[in-house]
Amino acid sequence: MKNIYIVAFSLLISIIVKAQNKPIVEQDSVREQLKEVIINSSRIDLPFLENSRTITIITSKDIKQSAATNVADLLQQFAGVDIRRRGTSGMQADLYIRGGSFDQTLLLIDGIKVEDAQTGHHTMNMALPIEVIERIEIIKGPAARVFGQNAFTGAINIVTKKNQENLMSLGIQAGSYGQKNASVTSASNLKNSSHLVDVSRNISDGYRFNTDYDNQNYFIKSTFNKNALPIDMITSFSERKFGANGFYASPAAINQYEETQTSLVGFSSQIKNEKLTLKPRLYWRRNQDEYVFVRQDPSIFRNLHQTNKVGAEINMEYRSHLGVTGFGVDMAKAYLSSNNLGQRNRFMTTVFFEHLFKLAHDKLDITPGVAINYFSDFKFHAFPGLDIGYRINETLKVYGNIGYTYRIPTYTDLFYSDPATVGDENLDPEEAIAQELGLKYNTKNFSASIALFNRDANKLIDYVKENVDDRWQATNIRKLNTKGFELNTDVNFNLGSFTQLLNLSYSFLEDDVKDLNVNFSRYSINSLKHHVTSRLSTQFTNKLSQNIVYKYAQRTNGDSYAVVDASLNLNLKPFEIFIMANNIFNTEYTETNLVPMPKGNMLFGLTYHFK
Repeated sequence: MKNIYIVAFSLLISIIVKAQNKPIVEQDSVREQLKEVIINSSRIDLPFLENSRTITIITSKDIKQSAATNVADLLQQFAGVDIRRRGTSGMQADLYIRGGSFDQTLLLIDGIKVEDAQTGHHTMNMALPIEVIERIEIIKGPAARVFGQNAFTGAINIVTKKNQENLMSLGIQAGSYGQKNASVTSASNLKNSSHLVDVSRNISDGYRFNTDYDNQNYFIKSTFNKNALPIDMITSFSERKFGANGFYASPAAINQYEETQTSLVGFSSQIKNEKLTLKPRLYWRRNQDEYVFVRQDPSIFRNLHQTNKVGAEINMEYRSHLGVTGFGVDMAKAYLSSNNLGQRNRFMTTVFFEHLFKLAHDKLDITPGVAINYFSDFKFHAFPGLDIGYRINETLKVYGNIGYTYRIPTYTDLFYSDPATVGDENLDPEEAIAQELGLKYNTKNFSASIALFNRDANKLIDYVKENVDDRWQATNIRKLNTKGFELNTDVNFNLGSFTQLLNLSYSFLEDDVKDLNVNFSRYSINSLKHHVTSRLSTQFTNKLSQNIVYKYAQRTNGDSYAVVDASLNLNLKPFEIFIMANNIFNTEYTETNLVPMPKGNMLFGLTYHFK
């Protein structure tokens, strides 16, 4: 086991040494893409290259080169992120980071926490159309100190576009399985306000029986009072209707059907002077989920859940000769109305405090911090953490962090009941302590990083039973040690007259499940033990480019598969044309619940940009 860590570290060092002799590529260098990015989803704003955590930035250029049309497919291309899809176009997908569960990863939209108190299955309902996304920040490792509840194994922050130039574009797409997509995007930058509007609809007949879908998305982002105290407003609404053949019960349950409606309204601002920055925020997130076991006859079994979360928070950053102090207060109330889970509500308050010390001529950074939470149904919890980084030189940095992290049980864990399953209203929060050690290397045309991590988790929630005919019972029974490493490289180079961007990432993960003294367990750990992702983007001319994406996955149960996607893009202003091919070698594979993923399929797209 230790040998694989030594090999990975040695490989990274050898790559770094060889990179010193790489020729300079002026266009779209790796460092140029990232040096201006400020990680501002937490209280202390830091440039990406100065952060002492494992953070991956998916830039707007990465999105364009990804051969993906939705966030679920995009995130699959990054090692350490496990997106388990049911069907196509991200219609239903679960989000995992570093072996955690779908309930243990937090999603944020422009820093707004949009978790669902009912279940983490609804996390990706909030994923926005990629047309309105400026970048995505993937924060790996324990993040409870920074974000609070649900950031057990990490967090993902979707940053939307702002202050766009005046434009309007119309996009249409058509492809396999009766896919028909249409979108309209409009941006206007006025004297004292700016506005971004996107409307889209995606439909398909489905790639097999009862996997049809109809997805509608509406998005508005406006900035008012730009010349004085800017106020940002974001509104989003998504409605999804889809056949769910085998999505949740056994693969034999072929007639399942689901409809979801997810919306977000948020207001934020920033008050700033030379030393003090205040970032207030108000938001309301709503989700409605209707699940029918037999689509043709809802009376057999039907669940209807409505969740609302109303929140207010303020974050402060104060700069002095002692360093940078971050302070925040986040208050929210969650409401649930359900024919299965009952009428529930929960009040939550989190107080955050952290301070960044810079020593040794700013080469050494030390950031201790703590989050203190109060839940009306789980009382007080405190979660300290520490980040440390040392910049060896202008291109190389070593860092480490340690912290406690936690997750409050969802209402499904606590109260769900059907003929086969029963929750437990006396469940405790899941807890863990996690450590990480990493190395980052960045030059103009080459970047590389490696991170080694370890997480000891207790009180993990599982569903167990003693006899075959018993109901599955939720309980805090699992103890789990998870350790592994991640390696990532990006390089720009020229091949003849063609500009190339090559990304290669690998993650290794090993779960040590402590013995369970039960006869049957529903949730066997099935993480991505080996995960390889690679993307080659080639710019043939200033009008023509291609992208090839390779993904290899081997799970802890031994199942493995490799998938290759590709796209070709032609820019004939004001037209853009693309051809996208997914799973071009017809790999047979499943990602979750034995739901077969589609074989080779294609999508053709045309976008017209109005002047």
